[in-house]
Amino acid sequence: MPETSPDLPHVIAPPPLIYGVPLAAGLVLNHYRPWPALSAELARIAGPVFVTLGFIGLPALLAFLRAGTHPEPWRPATALVLTGPYRLTRNPMYLGLALLYLGISLWVNTVWPLLALPLVLLVIHFGVVRREEAYLERRFGEQYRAYRARVRRWI
Repeated sequence: MPETSPDLPHVIAPPPLIYGVPLAAGLVLNHYRPWPALSAELARIAGPVFVTLGFIGLPALLAFLRAGTHPEPWRPATALVLTGPYRLTRNPMYLGLALLYLGISLWVNTVWPLLALPLVLLVIHFGVVRREEAYLERRFGEQYRAYRARVRRWI
């Protein structure tokens, strides 16, 4: 299927890349110029808690695989996934990535990647989520509109 097909959401970049590049850049910067976000004791607690919460993305991925559709937002959707964490949030994978990003930043105890997190979330919102929502509405119509009406975008 050509990349210009209307049967794609045309996200601006793979979401793991959108989260991963600024996180990696912040971790590298921290190596050369440490800037702690929390006390060491609080970082040892908060980091693992948020990383663990970030694993909400795994059951979401499994729900996609069980439904036989592509989890990659640059490929056509063949089914609307409404089970697992999708009963609670329309974007559990992106929420999971955001929590992992936050957890890793806190566990390493650095401010640098946290400074980029608001920009990352804006890019995810406008460059991925809004495009996916428009695509899913075109693709699944009333079924998606009903789902969107009853399930929050984030939490």
